[in-house]
Amino acid sequence: MAEARSTVVVVTWRGRAHIRECLDALAAQDRASRVLVVDNASDDGTAELLAGHDVLRLPRNRGYAGALAAALPRVDTEFVAWLNDDAAPNPSWIATLEDALDSHGDVAAVTSSLELPDGSVQSVGVRLTADGHGADTALAGREVFGFCGGAVLMRTAALRSVGGVPAGFFCYYEDTDTSWRLRLRGWRVISVPARVVHRHGASSRLGSSKFHHWNERNRLLMLVRCAPLLVVLEQLARFVAITAVLPFRKPAPGANFRMPLRLAVLADVAWRLPASLVARARISATARVRRRELWRTWAGR
Repeated sequence: MAEARSTVVVVTWRGRAHIRECLDALAAQDRASRVLVVDNASDDGTAELLAGHDVLRLPRNRGYAGALAAALPRVDTEFVAWLNDDAAPNPSWIATLEDALDSHGDVAAVTSSLELPDGSVQSVGVRLTADGHGADTALAGREVFGFCGGAVLMRTAALRSVGGVPAGFFCYYEDTDTSWRLRLRGWRVISVPARVVHRHGASSRLGSSKFHHWNERNRLLMLVRCAPLLVVLEQLARFVAITAVLPFRKPAPGANFRMPLRLAVLADVAWRLPASLVARARISATARVRRRELWRTWAGR
């Protein structure tokens, strides 16, 4: 058997109900890869189900980003993949992604075609919105700003060279932040039709207060770390302004417009701001592309 060129990192937390399908799909790949499962201190019997697999069991739940960061030092292959534990790739998935990286020397990350169980396309990559959100795009056939962290293959050395995974994000936006940093270093990100069926939301509580907290906080922290300064100031001011007028308006739908949540986000961002500014300086020191150039090219596309 050929030596594996890729390590597929599968992060799980209470994934007993769906991770077996993911691992079976990886075992059925046309090309060999190493599979490393990171168990975020599951307490539902997942650990027992993983017996016989290569497992890094963490003493506490460090979230998706924290688990990926913990796994990176154990990766000794040329490529590293991130795969959600509720995703099942088709047999040619890893081969298609590896071939794409082999064919494009200026590409650091190749994102997959994530499909929902009904066959509809969830994501073929991440676009950058005009207000700095990272949003899934389902429009195939063009270059994408960034990758969806649910199913992606990267050059391990490139990921390490831009600082690895932002472990403190816990969950969400670690993919868009990493895409920013790779592009600032001069790398490209592309999408290929490597099909993955994704049971979206099977391993997280979409729409919960924690979901909105992490999303809002991590978007702002990502902008502080990676975006042009004017964009950072505009988006921080916008978030504060919207929060300030909420008591004088009718309640808006969605947990992300509730005053307690937004105040908690602001407090969290303020507490993490010094470390984020240090990270920004480090990113700037090695950047080969101007932040403003990336923003002009990709924001709102």
